[in-house]
Amino acid sequence: MTPTVYQDRQKRKVRCALPENPYNWNGSTVAAILERMEYCGHTVNFKTHRQSYKIKKIIENPPEQWKIFRNTHEAIVDEDTFQRVQELRRNKRRPARTGKSNLFSGAAYCADCEEKMYYCTSRNFEERQDHFVCSTSRKKGKDVCGTHFIRAVVLEKGVLKFLQILLWYISDCEDLFRDKLGAKRKEDFKKELAAKRRQLTQAQRRMEELDRLFKRLYEDKISGKINDSRFEKLSADYENEQAELTEKMQLLEQEITQQEEEADSIEQFILRAKKYPNLQELTPAVLHDLVNRVYVSAPDKSSGQRVQDVHISLACIGFLPESIIAEMLTHAAKSRTA
Repeated sequence: MTPTVYQDRQKRKVRCALPENPYNWNGSTVAAILERMEYCGHTVNFKTHRQSYKIKKIIENPPEQWKIFRNTHEAIVDEDTFQRVQELRRNKRRPARTGKSNLFSGAAYCADCEEKMYYCTSRNFEERQDHFVCSTSRKKGKDVCGTHFIRAVVLEKGVLKFLQILLWYISDCEDLFRDKLGAKRKEDFKKELAAKRRQLTQAQRRMEELDRLFKRLYEDKISGKINDSRFEKLSADYENEQAELTEKMQLLEQEITQQEEEADSIEQFILRAKKYPNLQELTPAVLHDLVNRVYVSAPDKSSGQRVQDVHISLACIGFLPESIIAEMLTHAAKSRTA
């Protein structure tokens, strides 16, 4: 039931009229729930402020001013699911004027300008004529970005074929896939994490040093070695530096935690892949579960044929290295001839 109905049944005062259907949730309420990081086990502070204690109006702070304290309570949803929901909400798929929609709407991007591609259809179009075109080219002209045209059925067949080969490879060579992808990611993450941990250690040591300096400063004031104005100036400087260090340490801890969670993303993707042992059809649910975005390149006609590259960013792990893609294709070719 809705919160208003629940409050009423608890004999508590409600501010608005009761709905006819006690289970008819408002869309904005559901959207607000989906965006709350608290359901991931985090505490988020400083989301709003007031200009003055005399003014009752609450002003929302931008997300960069929020303070996020991670893992303060038990999570209801995991971080991966939460981030996927945010991505889906950012890329809303709205039907065209004809009422038709396509599962790649909001997920197809131009590989050159990295802007979304428009889904183009018409009541007079057959299904094979529906296509995607670069939004920059349509809005600003071909001089800014060339027309990256691709038919929807071609895109769907290509992505489905790629996912079938990938899932087949993971099914037969799971350990090899994990090792090859993990080695590359570990190499990149190791350097970044080491640098951030060094910065965090330096900040922690400086905080400890400032505590000692502040204690010594207070003792000098009590003994009369420094006057009040000097004490106030130095203590203010130390406090400002401590505040900056505290903010920096919180940010570094969040980034380190996030990267450590990303290190488990390979396992998350493998678990998702195992849900589709015999993928035959590409549905919105499958696409959203396995793919973040697809990037469509400009066509190459130098060979006399229209050849177009499509780069697929997978959920959890992003783009696959070329070496793994080559290994996948080799495995698929050998399996067909076996």
